[in-house]
Parts: sequence; structure tokens; C-alpha cells
Amino acid sequence: MNFYQTKLTEKRNEALKAVLPILGIVLFLSFTIAPVPPSILLLFLFAALLLVVGMMFFTLGAELSMVPMGERAGTKMAKSMRLEIILFLCFLLGFIITISEPDLQVLAEQVPSIPNQILIIAVASGVGFFLIMAMLRMLFSIRLSTLLIFFYGFIFILVLFVPKDFLAVAFDSGGVTTGPMTVPFIMSLGVGFAAVRSDKNAEEDSFGLVALCSIGPILAVLILGLLYHPEEISYVPAVLPNIQDSVMLWQFFIDSFPKYMSEIAVSLLPIILFFGIFQTVSLRLSRKMLLKILIGLIYTYIGLVLFLTGVNVGFMPAGNYLGEVIASQSFRFILIPIGMIIGFFIVKAEPAVYVLMEQVEEITSGAISGKSMGISLSLGVAASVGLAMFRVLTGISIFWFIVPGYFIAICLSFFVPKIFTAIAFDSGGVASGPMTATFLLPFAMGACQAIGGNIVQDAFGIVAMVAMTPLIAIQILGAVYQMKSQHAKAVETISVSYLDAWSENDIIEL
Repeated sequence: MNFYQTKLTEKRNEALKAVLPILGIVLFLSFTIAPVPPSILLLFLFAALLLVVGMMFFTLGAELSMVPMGERAGTKMAKSMRLEIILFLCFLLGFIITISEPDLQVLAEQVPSIPNQILIIAVASGVGFFLIMAMLRMLFSIRLSTLLIFFYGFIFILVLFVPKDFLAVAFDSGGVTTGPMTVPFIMSLGVGFAAVRSDKNAEEDSFGLVALCSIGPILAVLILGLLYHPEEISYVPAVLPNIQDSVMLWQFFIDSFPKYMSEIAVSLLPIILFFGIFQTVSLRLSRKMLLKILIGLIYTYIGLVLFLTGVNVGFMPAGNYLGEVIASQSFRFILIPIGMIIGFFIVKAEPAVYVLMEQVEEITSGAISGKSMGISLSLGVAASVGLAMFRVLTGISIFWFIVPGYFIAICLSFFVPKIFTAIAFDSGGVASGPMTATFLLPFAMGACQAIGGNIVQDAFGIVAMVAMTPLIAIQILGAVYQMKSQHAKAVETISVSYLDAWSENDIIEL
């Protein structure tokens, strides 16, 4: 038990560092320029407590269960199965995991012109197809940038023909459907596949699965937009809760727990069944290892239930109300710097970000530190939220941000080490998680509502913006890393040449 207590303490400290800055920012705003009703503030404070406990359990649970499950399943599939069976299992896994993703149900409700089941099946099929593409890339060592150029080129051609009401929702869908539970498993599956290869590029190719899986939902929604031709997509904001006393506050959360308990159970089930079949047929892990994975799954379940209940019940109304109040001020352009500050800190509270940073440090043997990657992600998300707030205030189409952004990101991929490109495109899907969907998106919606803008066209798209800028930020980190490495090698070469010019007596005398 000492091991678990030590790890829980470590994860609790990480969670506090992630949540406390957001808590401080919201309290500062609520006591100064954006007064918040006591009921919404109480919901937010209680939700912050749930976030800390939820992140603590989830990050430890993912480390104990999702990572080893994915790595061992990936290694076994790559070693002992025929290619057609591997590809079928990849499609099936991507399909069933995506259908179970709770955020996909929310996405389906945002596009009322398309029947929910059709949208869900189309998006899940897209993820399954691109998980196949990701595995083929890994098995045959295909350059990631080549695939990104081809598929994003196709996407931007489609954009020219799709109704503008679909653009923001389509690009948001890429970030929404890669949730905090599926990302660790899919990433670990890639690490397991790459472990079978012994060439020098195996380490680099272990990343990139999330990057490709994020393309599937975008393509699916755009294609459906071509088929359904809606006149207009509308969105009705949720009614803000009114809590009268502490008993009502507690009851509000208690009533919400069963919903998220069932959603997370349904979402975890496909992964557990997939791994259970592998364990029965071929893995045959030891009882000690299975017990560790079981404990990890319990921690993951508890953590996600607490986390998602907190962000959906407490953070969503707080974000919506703050955005509305700040945008109602005469100095509404203050939304941009405030949004950037929130964006800088909020990415640290995304649960899957810690899993990504730990895997990057492990795979690169510390050459890419989690700290430097975290700072790069924060700067990227800060920039994206600032641009998203600028869109809300001006009504400029997301097209004018997304196309140049991805163009710059893909151009950078030719000048930085391949591993940084793969990590960058993975980090986009990881950074745009539940904190973005339940705090930043309502924040943008509240601001848009206050200034009388089009919520679907102007507020939606913030998830897509958050998913885009890390692609540039992490690759810039890669360019800096490459320059430092080249400089260090040059200095070493000069030093060796300088010493070679000395005689043995000179060196002894020195």
C-alpha cells in the first residue's frame, strides 16, 4: 500500500498545481470585473475539489492500467498476427471506443440537421479507418508529414464546398472525440507496435496515432455536411443553475453522479473487453500484473467520474457566466488577454496531457523534458484562446485561422526532427480535452451571446483552435532542440580537433 499512497500523493500535488491557478483566476475575476452569483461560484468551488481528486486518481490509474494494457496488446498484435487481422482489430477498436465516447453524444446534439446515429456511426468509422492508417504508417515506416499533407489537403478542398455552419463544428469534432480515456490506450498501443521494430525510426513512429485519428471525425462531419445541406444550425445554450443553499448544492452533484458513472462504465467497457480477450487468448499475464491493472482500472474509473462530473456540473456554468459578464463590459476587448491567461493554465488541467508528457519523457529517455513540453503546450493554447476570443469579438470565419495554421504546421514538419512532428500533432488532440469543451467553449459561448454574435459560427471552433496551435508550438520547440544539439556537436568537434593539435607532452604539461 505504501507504493499506492506515495504515487497518490505525487499525483495529488500535480493536480493541485494544475487546478489552483484556474481557481485563482476565476476567483480574482469574480471579485473584480465579473461578479458571479453565489450559486455558480459554489458550484465552481466544489467542482474544483472534484477535479483535484479526479485528476489524482485518473493519472495514477492510466499509468497503472491503460499504458501497460495498450503496450502489451500492441506488441502481441504486431508480433503474432497477420496484417489483415491486425487491421480489422484496429478498425473495430477505433470504432467501438469512439461510439462509447461521451463527448461524441454532445457533438451529435450540436448538429441537429443530421440524425444522431448517422453522425455517431460516421465519426466512429472515420476514427476506425484512420487508426488503420496509423498502424500501416507505423508498420511500413511511412513519413507522417506525407499523410498529413494528403489528408489535410483533401479536407481543405472539401471546406470550399461545405456550408459555413459546419466548419467550426467539424474541426471541433477532431478534438472532442479523442477523449481522456481513449488517448492513453491508443498512444500506448502505438508504443507497443513500435517496440516490435528494431530500426532507428521505431521510437519516432510510436507517436502520431492520435494525430491521424483526429482527422477521421473532421472528414466525417464535412462529408455529412455535403450530403445534408442544412439551412441553418442553431444552438440553444443551457440554462444556468440556481442553487439556494448547501443542501441543494450537494443534491445537484449527487443527481449528476449516476449519469457520469454509467457513461464512463460504457466507455471503459470496450477497452476492458478488448484486453480481456487478448489476455485469455494469448497474453497470459501474471496474476500480480493483472491485479495491478485491475487496481489501475478502478482508479481510472473513479477519477474520470469525479473529473467529468466536476467539469460538466461546476465549470461549464462558471465559464459561460464569466464570458457573458466580461463581454458585456464597455472594455470587452479585455476578453483576449483574459482568455490567453486562462488558456495558458487550463491545458495543465487536461488529464491526458500528463500521460502524454510522461510517455514523451520515457520514449525519448529525457531528451524532451515534460517541463519544456508543458510550457510549449501552455504557450500554444494561450495563443489559440486569444485568437478564438478575437474571432468571437469580430466574427471572422475560422477558415482564415485554420488553413494558415495547418499550413505553417505542415511546413515546419520538413525542418524539425520527425519525432517532434508526431508528438506535436498528437498533442493537439490531447490538449483539446474536457477542460476545453466544458470551460473554454462555454466561456466563448457566453461572450458571443452577450455581444449578439452567431454562437455556432463564432464560439464553436475554439476546440479546433486549441488543437491547432500546439502543432506549431511543439515543432518550434523541436527546432530549438535541433539547433542546440547541432551547436553542442559543433563545440564538441572543435574541442576534439583542438586537442588533437596538441602534442602528448603539451597535454601532460597542461
